[in-house]
Amino acid sequence: MSKPKKQLFSKIKAVKANARERVGTPPAERVLPDPKQKLAAKPKHKRTLADLLNFSGEDQ
Repeated sequence: MSKPKKQLFSKIKAVKANARERVGTPPAERVLPDPKQKLAAKPKHKRTLADLLNFSGEDQ
């Protein structure tokens, strides 16, 4: 069995751990809506005049 690797001191990790102790953990990140998904939900083309005339209103 090999020796465990010696942990090096990291200033960044020490500062972050100190901040977490004093202030608390930061809130979870908010997921922003993807603008491409909104565009995909919209119809790509407007309805034609023939479609509007033949439309009976049952689809909506």
